Amino acid sequence: MSNAVLDQIDGVVKGNDVVLFMKGTPQMPQCGFSQQVSSIVGSYDVPYAAVNVLLDSAVREGIKTYADWPTIPQLYIKGEFVGGCDIINEMHTNGELAEMLKPLQNKENA
Repeated sequence: MSNAVLDQIDGVVKGNDVVLFMKGTPQMPQCGFSQQVSSIVGSYDVPYAAVNVLLDSAVREGIKTYADWPTIPQLYIKGEFVGGCDIINEMHTNGELAEMLKPLQNKENA
């Protein structure tokens, strides 16, 4: 895997409080798992960056290496890998995701 691609991914992850690497966009997800996670993240009043991995095969493969996680979507909060679809669903259901995102809510309006 190219260091340039990993550096690019690292810049996006560290440059945004919340980042979702997904197939498609929040407005037009290209897989059910990406749709689920983008809907969950979108349900919180938190701005987030979305990266469509279908636009660049190097990023699509690089993100798997970056997190040592084999699947997409992948959610990052404050530079840390949080998880994929199953983990995000579970964290949303049990309230853990709300607690992680609470400090970031309405940040733009503060």
